[in-house]
Amino acid sequence: MRTRIVHEGADELSYEIRGIVTFAEELQKLGVDIIWENIGDPIVKGEQVPAWIKDIIAKEVQDNDSFGYSPTKGVKEARECIAEERKRESGVDLSPDDILFFNGLGDAISIVYTYLHRGARIIGPSPAYPTHSSAEAAHAGSPHITYTLDPHRNWLPDVEDIKNKVAYNPAVAGILIINPDNPTGMVYPRRVLEEIVLLARRHNLFLIADETYARLAYNGEFTPLAELVGDDVPAIVMRGLSKEVPWPGARAGWIEVYNAEVDESFARYVKTLNDAKMLEVCSTTLPQRVLPKLFSDERYETHVRARVEQYAKRANRAYAALGSIPGVIAPRAESSFYYSIVFDDMPEKGTLPIENVAVRERTEQAVKGVPVDKRFVYYLLASTGICVVPLSGFNTDILGFRMTLLEPDEETFDTTVKNIADAIVGYQKSVCI
Repeated sequence: MRTRIVHEGADELSYEIRGIVTFAEELQKLGVDIIWENIGDPIVKGEQVPAWIKDIIAKEVQDNDSFGYSPTKGVKEARECIAEERKRESGVDLSPDDILFFNGLGDAISIVYTYLHRGARIIGPSPAYPTHSSAEAAHAGSPHITYTLDPHRNWLPDVEDIKNKVAYNPAVAGILIINPDNPTGMVYPRRVLEEIVLLARRHNLFLIADETYARLAYNGEFTPLAELVGDDVPAIVMRGLSKEVPWPGARAGWIEVYNAEVDESFARYVKTLNDAKMLEVCSTTLPQRVLPKLFSDERYETHVRARVEQYAKRANRAYAALGSIPGVIAPRAESSFYYSIVFDDMPEKGTLPIENVAVRERTEQAVKGVPVDKRFVYYLLASTGICVVPLSGFNTDILGFRMTLLEPDEETFDTTVKNIADAIVGYQKSVCI
């Protein structure tokens, strides 16, 4: 081309959660039966949306207005419902005008980072959720700035690390919190959130809190950021229907803006986000119209609690099977349906038995030059058919993998976890044979 057309941040775009699928599909064609533990889609894993929720959606589909545009900010009734929910949850007065709907939080994340000033950076957790880390890095044309989540301390954020990086990097304009966290399943303790809010207040930063899994916390006590920002710390909170209903195909997420008026620059930035959405016209109408009916139905909370109880049970069973393996760190998950396992001591050149010659040859070719955890993940996939995601794909130097807690059949879930545990031990021993 006569002029440069590739964005400076193009090489920062990475999503290993789906990237691993390419290799899995190759092996599938060679005869491997795949057990998909890579992506957090409850529907794909067989979770059934209750009939009463489908009835609400079906009835809404009959209303012709559900096929039209919604207002740019979102359906008024949906925004009013969310504001009422936040009042009940946090005691905070949130104006419906401070809520903006997007086509899923992936859309929200993209716009939030795209319309930041090029020199403004957002520091986020590591391991990082790749949609955030890739979008932030691509916006800046530079690797994502991160703070450490410590697997030796139940994945707690290293607050001193945040303090140091904020103090010595004046480009940092905001701090990202993913709470409950993906990929670790950790819930930020209230005291840690308070420290981060204080840090933002001292350095005149804004906060972004991705609270997608807010209702899916079980072993940890979830504290909404809205409770802590007071009336002086600007913040953007992200939530959605994707994992909660679950309805990932709806692509319905929103941001809640707090304290925009306290900082002129932040207020102008928020206006930019609204203007950007206006250029798209609006977000998907149907799920917005359904939302108030779901949230106001007394069956909804019972439905969510029942799901949370199932995830908690699986988290406990996964921890029992994997948490005591020598050379492995696997803090018990506190929320959502993810579980991360860290290799504290893993051989660089381990292997697993692969009977299919074509599969073995393809795997040996694929593992050349990859990180240790990705090597294990590829061998696990080829040997057992279990598809998990290497932690190195989450913008971190910590090696390990993430699996889901979504398998609804108890026997299948326990078998999968046992096979993973056996594979870890077998991989560790393979270099000694």
